[in-house]
Amino acid sequence: MQLKNSKPASQTRLIRLLIPLLFLAQKTIAQNPINWTPEQLMNPSELSTILKDNKQVPVIYCIGPGAIIPHSKDVGMVKEAENIKLFKEELAKLPKDTQIVIYCGCCPYEHCPNVRPAIQLLKEMKFSNFKLLDLPHNIKTDWIDKGYPIEKL
Repeated sequence: MQLKNSKPASQTRLIRLLIPLLFLAQKTIAQNPINWTPEQLMNPSELSTILKDNKQVPVIYCIGPGAIIPHSKDVGMVKEAENIKLFKEELAKLPKDTQIVIYCGCCPYEHCPNVRPAIQLLKEMKFSNFKLLDLPHNIKTDWIDKGYPIEKL
């Protein structure tokens, strides 16, 4: 005899099968784990102040779809082999202790195809003084909408 509130056995089996599949799907869609530390994040307001003061401006690389922050060097989306190669060539010209800021801003970090390869390259090349501009949502929300300086297009 089946109780009124209990699920049929076939529904229970289906749920037991679907739950692991959902977790597996989430793992395949999400990017690799974060490869930076909280100390390696730079608050946008901090970079904005540095740019306004125009003193001790770090080397700034846009590793995403478009360099809109003043003083940015656009190496393109580093998920592309030719762009990561260009980024590597640019970095090879610098001392290992150069102050470097990278940013993408194309999308939230968990979906960004550019941030992780760029940070991995900086680590592999033994750079010791780099920061990731903290744009957890995108460049529009975390930089433009806050009124921080942008290059005139």
